[in-house]
Amino acid sequence: MDESAFREAVERECATELDRLGSNRLLVALTDAELTTPAVLSVAAASEAAARDTFAAWAEDESDDEAREAFAATADREREHYERVVESLTDADPDAAAALRGPAAGPDDPGPVHGYLRAREETVERLAAGVVGRGLVSLRTHTQVVSFFVNEADERRASLFRGLRDETATALEDGLGLLAARCESDEAWDRALAGARYVVTLAYDDYADALQGMGVDPKPVC
Repeated sequence: MDESAFREAVERECATELDRLGSNRLLVALTDAELTTPAVLSVAAASEAAARDTFAAWAEDESDDEAREAFAATADREREHYERVVESLTDADPDAAAALRGPAAGPDDPGPVHGYLRAREETVERLAAGVVGRGLVSLRTHTQVVSFFVNEADERRASLFRGLRDETATALEDGLGLLAARCESDEAWDRALAGARYVVTLAYDDYADALQGMGVDPKPVC
């Protein structure tokens, strides 16, 4: 298996979950049906903060030099994403933005995905689950945020999230390259695939639980 085949395998085996995470119900689940600009930006900022903290923690204890540098760079990028989203939130809801400011600001509960990721200790697991699995979910989240702001005729914020999505896509490709260099056996690839699949499943289950809690069926209406 190589990096392209690995991504294809994750997307194929998690096709249902990824398709539903890429639906317009995603923001309904994430915002508890509060589809307003402040709510969407606040959720996006919390996501960036959780990722920042996960990758910063990995950068501190990762034994693989190249992976450690990649995790540190990702933490810096997520920190920048967080600041850009909070800055955009300032125009819409200054009080909400002020509450999110500060280097230690972030969600008290990182959620099931980042809770799982922070317990990963092996480099291959971290790359597969944190960079690839989470990256595939993040691309779909960013796409839905872009669509939300396009529908709101807010091109400035739509452009912001297009940029964040492009940077996430680049990081995903870089992570696939790092992963491929470290998977030297079928067993390693299998372990990586299991980790990436599990993160997508966690994200989907969290999404489905949120919708079901509101009385909404997560399955698409045919």
